[in-house]
Amino acid sequence: MMGPAHSLSGAAAWLGVGAAAAGAGHPMPWPVLAVGALICAGAALAPDLDHKSATISRSFGPISRILCGVIDALSHSVYKATRGKGDPRRNGGHRTLTHTAVWAVLIGAGASALAMGGDRWAVLGILFVHLVLAVEGLLWRMARTSSDVLVWLLGATSAWILAGVLDRPGNGSDWLFADHPYLWLGLPIVLGALVHDIGDALTVSGCPILWPLPIARKRWYPVGPPKAMRFRAGSKVEIKVLMPLFMVLGGIGALGALDLV
Repeated sequence: MMGPAHSLSGAAAWLGVGAAAAGAGHPMPWPVLAVGALICAGAALAPDLDHKSATISRSFGPISRILCGVIDALSHSVYKATRGKGDPRRNGGHRTLTHTAVWAVLIGAGASALAMGGDRWAVLGILFVHLVLAVEGLLWRMARTSSDVLVWLLGATSAWILAGVLDRPGNGSDWLFADHPYLWLGLPIVLGALVHDIGDALTVSGCPILWPLPIARKRWYPVGPPKAMRFRAGSKVEIKVLMPLFMVLGGIGALGALDLV
């Protein structure tokens, strides 16, 4: 899928988790619901770090372009080193390592460890990166016609304000893990990456979410529904059906999370 659809699906997924958490007796304070949705929207773009033309490659100027090149090379190397007999040869790393559940869990765990073990600046850094990505995905028309500096300023200002809100007693810095403030920050990052992978699995090429499990003589088996049910990225199905559906589901999830239904 394309960037805007990925971000909408990420936000909708976290709002759905908020509704489920409320039903399970662990309701999210509204700042956790809002910040988590934004982080998840941004994290839903991050697996495309292996694609030099993706939205994320433009999000942080030359830094993200260089990083995308490095991740592409790394992913390609891992693919070549671990591919099974049925896996085809390929020239790049797109939709390989960063499009797996293993990657999603590792990135989320790393973010949680950083947020919990670092100081306030670590939390601000995580928020800044994902809020910039959320702007790029959710407000993509504005982001593409604005300068990068304005988007970065919006991300930095929002990160500073939201971190301050979360730090207030009862606002959720210690949600779900009372003795470990900000441990939960990794959860929307894991969820965003997984939602991205599921979205890509619905497209023509599928997605190797289950790597390194061997399936049909392949380590990088492209998981997906029957081919007749798949669509091309950027198609009318994605724009006219899925994106409005994500918005509706997100609204329902938000109402459930805030106990308004």
